[in-house]
Amino acid sequence: MMSAERPLASPCVQVCALDENDICIGCQRSVAEITRWSLMDNAERRQVLVLCHERARASGALL
Repeated sequence: MMSAERPLASPCVQVCALDENDICIGCQRSVAEITRWSLMDNAERRQVLVLCHERARASGALL
């Protein structure tokens, strides 16, 4: 029997401020993504984490 996958943790780093595009400068999530996080399944959360990584790279926050 396979156990259920644990929910992916939020990428929140307690630096909660929105940039001019309404993207959090701490976790790189949009307001909608932050709001919906608790309702998302892990597949959706993985998609958001990929977007966060891409945004961080594009903003220069990630080398």
